[in-house]
Amino acid sequence: MTAAADRRVLSVPDGLAGERVDAAMARMFGLSRTRAADLIAEGHVQVDGAAVGKSDRVMPGSTLDVLIPVVTDPLEVVPEIVEGIKIIHDDESIVVIDKPVGVAVHPSPGWSGPTVVGHLAGAGFRISTSGASERKGIVQRLDVGTSGVMVICKSEHAYSVLKDAFRHRTVDKTYHALVQGHPDPLEGTIDAPIGRHPKADYKFAVMAVGRHSVTHYETLEAHRFASLLEVHLETGRTHQIRVHMAALKHPCVGDLTYGADPVLAKRFGLERQWLHAVRLGFEHPDTGEQVEYESGYPDDLAQALEVVREAH
Repeated sequence: MTAAADRRVLSVPDGLAGERVDAAMARMFGLSRTRAADLIAEGHVQVDGAAVGKSDRVMPGSTLDVLIPVVTDPLEVVPEIVEGIKIIHDDESIVVIDKPVGVAVHPSPGWSGPTVVGHLAGAGFRISTSGASERKGIVQRLDVGTSGVMVICKSEHAYSVLKDAFRHRTVDKTYHALVQGHPDPLEGTIDAPIGRHPKADYKFAVMAVGRHSVTHYETLEAHRFASLLEVHLETGRTHQIRVHMAALKHPCVGDLTYGADPVLAKRFGLERQWLHAVRLGFEHPDTGEQVEYESGYPDDLAQALEVVREAH
């Protein structure tokens, strides 16, 4: 939960002389005794500038200073223009964007940063689809730390068609990943189930009880310290490429969460995993025409790749 704060400062009236602080707060501010006691325990209450306990007594004329956190919904969509989001394509049914690093796709508990959904709302895009309010139009996701091309649906028809296309794996999702070392073989398929990590709920891992997950890769460039891969996802599990490459002992460069070498990441100037969604192809939900959209490497990844190419 995120919170703002409502500060209230009032003088204790004569009629509350000798009352307990929590009881006086309940009367003066319309709070329950339990809520008042919680605020006192959290250090949000002072009487005449000093901290108090809930059973302390108040005197008439004393100043009661209360800071009341105002809890807000972590799933609320806050319209705001997000620097770095680029519109690649826009029509009546879909909008295709180039998502920068550091932006989540939609609001979620624990995330207070910028979102794609918030940006579209702030920029005046009308998203008219079913689903949870914070996820309207969302048929795919990219990690906060992953950049690249993604599509958002604006109409209910497009939402239904593309949701089915992603579910039935008819969408061509192409990523480029810079991984440590040299995968052997140079191209192949990783078919390994992925589930939530048993010891860290923010991570995932290859697990026998996980969900079916398939990743196809081929090596585009092999350098001394790292290899540039083109990756096609057959399934779309959370952190799929990162988990599968780490399982091969070739984590994405800079991906410290999944075992990348921090020294190598620093050498290449990376503060996140080298992973980028470069192409997205699908049948347009209105015309049925096969369309494809691309995103070039952002500056941090392009610069890191040049360092890798020049390393001897």
